[in-house]
Formats: sequence, structure tokens, C-alpha cells
Amino acid sequence: MSVYTRVERGELERFLRRYAVGALVDYQGITAGIENTNYFVTTEGGAWVLTLFETVSEDELPFFLNLMNHLAQRGLPTAAPQPDREGRFLQHLNERPAALVKRLPGRSPRTPNAAQCRAMGEVMAHMHIAAADYDGYRENSRGPAWWRPTAEQLYPVLDADDARLLADELEYQRAASRERLPRGVIHGDLFHDNALFEGDSLTGVIDFYYACNDVLLYDLAVAVNDWCSDEQGHVDPALQAAVFRGYATHRQLEQTEMRSWNTMLRAAALRFWLSRLYDQHFPRPGEMTHTKNPDIFRRILLSRIEQPCEIDGAAVRD
Repeated sequence: MSVYTRVERGELERFLRRYAVGALVDYQGITAGIENTNYFVTTEGGAWVLTLFETVSEDELPFFLNLMNHLAQRGLPTAAPQPDREGRFLQHLNERPAALVKRLPGRSPRTPNAAQCRAMGEVMAHMHIAAADYDGYRENSRGPAWWRPTAEQLYPVLDADDARLLADELEYQRAASRERLPRGVIHGDLFHDNALFEGDSLTGVIDFYYACNDVLLYDLAVAVNDWCSDEQGHVDPALQAAVFRGYATHRQLEQTEMRSWNTMLRAAALRFWLSRLYDQHFPRPGEMTHTKNPDIFRRILLSRIEQPCEIDGAAVRD
């Protein structure tokens, strides 16, 4: 979340008249994240997050908004979009597609503990099951088809070691098979700053704007790389086991998934190393923006290559 498009108070007041949420009380820009313009908005009718979409095609937005509504209706703690007075989730503000979603309680953990990791794993599995009957479909916009052309843009600005690491990992992933791995709708970006907690109770999962249809195991790999890695990029086995114990409350992993675990961890590390490298070298202008450090995922990728992770079958069951 960032602010690329400034919204003046009068503009926001006119926008909010389309919704049955009461008069504007206050609003402020959000600096976390890097993709869209976001504001916290308080009205007489509640607390909201306003998102102006900067990069996502307007044609793709119904997939995300309808998915968030679908999951909320099935009991997931997701930020449900607020319909306007005519029942539409998608609106426009300052020449940008825009949506208003309910602001959920809680805060993101600074350093997730085992109980929070378990709660996240349980909610992720619940989400994978609940989304099985969602009728939308979207390819992963940051999947393997995106990796190689993005790498080609980056090679000229990388040093020799990074260019070699990137090329080697792309070749490793090209040779790896995903065909037999279970697929479905995934969040695709469930970092710990996209989860909200009150104590160890998970109160919300937010930022579904990378959701897509892909390998379910990849969703877990994205989360574990972020939630369970130390500063050197190494996985904490106890935190990883907590994630899988939570996940197993709703869905058991298949043997093919367990054998593919480290490959998926490497794929997830590669994806975020690539995207952060791209944002670092080709930044977009914005009023309040935040570019994240790519070196974190370089360390994670190297750790998964040098110290492959496995899933202890006994550790994922209570």
C-alpha cells in the first residue's frame, strides 16, 4: 500500500456519497506496501480502507473484489468490499478504479510467533477450501511466465554474481514439474503484514490483489519464507511446523506436495527477489511510496539452495 494519487477532502466527500456509510470524519494516506494508492477512511458509519488501483487492469478487479466477498460470506476474516448504493463493488475516483473495503481490527505482528504462524496456516487452508467453488479464474501475473522477461530487463543492471544466481535459478525452476501439484485459488502474497492479530488471534487477512489460480503449495511457500525466516534467511523449523499443523486442521498435504516443498520455497523466493529488484531499479513516482529491500529474498533463496527444507510428516499432524 502506498499513495501515488492524491485525494483531496472534497473529492473524497463526493465519492463517499455513493455509499451508505455516513459523512466523512477523517482520512489519511497509508505508506506501507508498493502497488496501489491507499487511505484509511473514517466515516460516521465505520472505518474503511479506500484503494485506488494504479497497476491492475480494471477488467481484472472483479476477480479480486468478488473473491473477497465470496470468502467473507464463508466465514473467512477477510476485508469484504462495501457495495455502493446500487450494489456495485467497483467505482472510480480521480481517473482510477477504486474500491472501499471494511477496515478490520488488529495489527500485523512485528515478529510472528508459533501461535500466530499456526493461526495463519489454519486460515490459509480454510481459504483454499472455501475458494474451491469460486467461479472466477485468473492466471498468476507474477508466475513463471513473468519471471523470464523481467529477468531480461534486470540483467543489464545486476552485478555478475546476482545475474548468475538469477539465471541459474530460472533454469532450475524451468526444469521443475508442477503438473501433479493440487491447484486452486491462492492469496499469493500472504506476508505477515497482510495479516492482522489481536494477541494470537487472527482477525483479518488483507490485500488480495495478487490472488490467482495457482499451485496451493506455492501459497504456503510464500508465507513460510516470510513468516518463518530469520535475518540470515534460514527457516525456523518450529515456526514452519506450526504453520503446517494449522494448515492440517482443514487440509492434509499430499505426498507430491511434500516432495516439492523446497522447490516451491525457491520459486516463492525467486518471485519476490525479482519483483523487489525490479522496483528498486525501475521505481514508479509517487507522493508517499515504500520500496522493499530485495536482499532479504536473495538471502532466503540462497538459504533454500544451500540448506534445502523438508516437511516432517509427523510434525504437520497434531
